[in-house]
Amino acid sequence: MKKLLLLLCLSAGMAPAQAAIEAYDFETPQMEADYNKLINELRCLVCQNQNLSGSDADLARDLRRETYDMLSEGKSPDQVVEFMVARYGDFVLYRPQFKSSTYLLWLGPFLLLLVVLFFLVRRLRGAQAAVEVDAANLARAQKILENKEQNQ
Repeated sequence: MKKLLLLLCLSAGMAPAQAAIEAYDFETPQMEADYNKLINELRCLVCQNQNLSGSDADLARDLRRETYDMLSEGKSPDQVVEFMVARYGDFVLYRPQFKSSTYLLWLGPFLLLLVVLFFLVRRLRGAQAAVEVDAANLARAQKILENKEQNQ
């Protein structure tokens, strides 16, 4: 049993060591900078919360390779992004473009903030009105007490 447990622990530790590290030869430093910028801005579609540079998924490897190939063919970074969006949709971008299909994504947080502020102001005004009512009741109660003391 101990040998089996040791074997499992060792095999689990070897998995990251087997991961392949990609090495590409870039023609120019600008091409390398464009490649690095693109793989940091494009989202891994499998991991969903990682960019291509941080993902070890097979699809991420394929997309990094595709990005490198397109840049090697002389395509601009904008053309690479257009290809990725056409093929995989806006989800592949960490910062989607501002267009009709992404209005809610861009404006949603601000709309939510406005709704929260509206209800917060409404609640504070209601609390203030309750305090004023209580102050009016307190003043009335004081008058009653004063009249009662005078009558005694």
